[in-house]
Amino acid sequence: MKIKPLGDRVVIKMLESEETTKSGIVLPGSAKEKPQIAEVVAVGPGGTVDGKEIKMEVKVGDKVLISKYAGTDVKLDDVEYTILKQSDILAIVEE
Repeated sequence: MKIKPLGDRVVIKMLESEETTKSGIVLPGSAKEKPQIAEVVAVGPGGTVDGKEIKMEVKVGDKVLISKYAGTDVKLDDVEYTILKQSDILAIVEE
């Protein structure tokens, strides 16, 4: 299956957070924070939302920094994705 977002929505896949701290301490699953960096896997067409023209500024493959509790989590073919509005994306991460 494939997810095709509508309007100004973006589908992202969270990148795995590190399980070991820089000092070598291994964190259990309950102690880890939700990662905030994700990879964009699908982008909606943009268009007009609430009377305002929305231009999509992210593209598939971009790594982005998102708001901590943004979006809706969905599971498709045993893969977890998050669908959120472009406005919930804080920045594009460049390496």
